[in-house]
Amino acid sequence: MRSAPTPPDPRRGFTPPSGHVRRKRAALLMAGTMSILILLASGTAWSLTGWVSGQLNRFDVFGEMVDGDRPQAGAHGALNFLIIGSDTRDGMEREKQNELGVGRAEGKRSDTMMLVHLNDDRDHITVVGIPRDSWVDVPGHGENKINAAYSLGGPSLAVETVESATHVRIDHYVEVDFTGFVDMVDALGGIEVCLPQPIDDEKAHLDMAAGTHRVDGTEALAFARTRATEGGDLDRIDRQQQVLSAMLETALSTDTLSDPQRFGDFVDTALNSVTVDEGLDTGAINTLAGQLRGIGLGDVTFTTVPVEQTDFWTPHGDVAVTWDRRRAADMFARINADKPLDGAEGQSGGSAAGTSGSSPEPADIRLQVFNGTGIPGLGAEADRAFSDAGFRVPSSARNWSSTEVPETVLRHGPGNKEEAAAVAETVPGSSLEEDEQLGDKIQVVIGFNYREVKAPETEQAAPDPSPRQSGGQEHGDASSAREKVCEG
Repeated sequence: MRSAPTPPDPRRGFTPPSGHVRRKRAALLMAGTMSILILLASGTAWSLTGWVSGQLNRFDVFGEMVDGDRPQAGAHGALNFLIIGSDTRDGMEREKQNELGVGRAEGKRSDTMMLVHLNDDRDHITVVGIPRDSWVDVPGHGENKINAAYSLGGPSLAVETVESATHVRIDHYVEVDFTGFVDMVDALGGIEVCLPQPIDDEKAHLDMAAGTHRVDGTEALAFARTRATEGGDLDRIDRQQQVLSAMLETALSTDTLSDPQRFGDFVDTALNSVTVDEGLDTGAINTLAGQLRGIGLGDVTFTTVPVEQTDFWTPHGDVAVTWDRRRAADMFARINADKPLDGAEGQSGGSAAGTSGSSPEPADIRLQVFNGTGIPGLGAEADRAFSDAGFRVPSSARNWSSTEVPETVLRHGPGNKEEAAAVAETVPGSSLEEDEQLGDKIQVVIGFNYREVKAPETEQAAPDPSPRQSGGQEHGDASSAREKVCEG
């Protein structure tokens, strides 16, 4: 079912936030859910979520699934998305099929599959690439490759199969098709990708030398789909993660989110290609938009299901991938427990700043802002100012228990004095207050003397002389979206 409300018109009083504000507040959950969640990145989402929700294609993914047969929901408020890249050619003219190098296969399959985990604190995203040739049990159909589930039973069976294999409950479903992916990259003005070795794939119409390349949507699709490297599908997952990171970085570093025309073009192309479950409604999108606006490149972790065999001969006479059951079980158990995959317990809540002897950086410091004055809107104003200065402010400002706080106070736990002091330096006239009950939290209580947040001066890191390129990650290891982006 689809509806099409009229979007807000920038010429009739709608003014998007500045590019500076957008980038600082970016919550591009794009790393997993691409188009919908890229909208949550911009201040525009606050005005567009009703329209966006009406534009989305919807499917009743969970309606006929028996709750008792599914994994139990985690003990935390985390959310898990299943992201499907569909290879449907339905409605695609032969000329377009030839241009994209996608062949003429009938039906629909899940060409790409990712499990995206949003932690309870909404300050970290984990993206797990699932090899499309994974040999698993498809409920009701016996053992098969995991991508067969989609062609056998559509989105619902795809969700059931992933839940059965991972023992992780899926909360939401997002599907993006070929043409939509191409249009999204083009709407961003292209992206930059890099290769450690050349690729020549005649079938995919891809001939790339080693090094860094600027690619359009068609080339990005070929780059993300080719399996013409030694690692086959596992290398392809790494390239897909690189493409998503590049899209995220491009949206943050260009005027896509601040230019009304470019943003409108991106929204139109994104929404036309997306299908979601019925539970991802306006209310859910609004909530996520507010919770995720502190997310940046360093807060997105990519990994792949650990594998045991890449050349398992199936009873069907073809080759599949088998998982390393112990390591995979440990990975998904950590996801269910809402723990970071790298074992760093501080990753999903609190700052890790200062642990290496360097001065705390704003991007490493997470704040909660409170209005202690009773002046309407002052908390929200300070909230935005801290975000613009580069601090992580994942939730909206709240009212403090008192409305008569004379001076701004930075409240912190015993282990966060250095970080709190760094924040205090940006707020003239503020003071520090330690509270052992706060743990790793830092609270900013705005007082009547509050005037501004002065962005701290940060040192520019020396550029990495060697580009970060796909193909060097061990399967099952984790890396951030920042590490996936080409640099040098």
